[in-house]
Amino acid sequence: MKQTKKLKVQEFELPVKIDQDPSGGYVATSPIWQDCYAQGDSLDEAVNEIIAVASSLIELYKEEGLRIPLKSSVSQKTTFTIPVLTSS
Repeated sequence: MKQTKKLKVQEFELPVKIDQDPSGGYVATSPIWQDCYAQGDSLDEAVNEIIAVASSLIELYKEEGLRIPLKSSVSQKTTFTIPVLTSS
């Protein structure tokens, strides 16, 4: 027997401001989401870290039923159909 499930995927726009730290590293913050910030030794590391933080916060906010303060970058929800095989 073949079953079908739908998986909804949303993408968000995350505005980020990156400043160089006096110690030589970088600090990445989001001007619209105070909980979302990160730091890194390099520019790339700071960007990768804030992406990871934002992903974790989105999951947490969804689990807790909190409003995610980001604008969706997709005008409509994208739905993928994934076949799931089950034994009869």
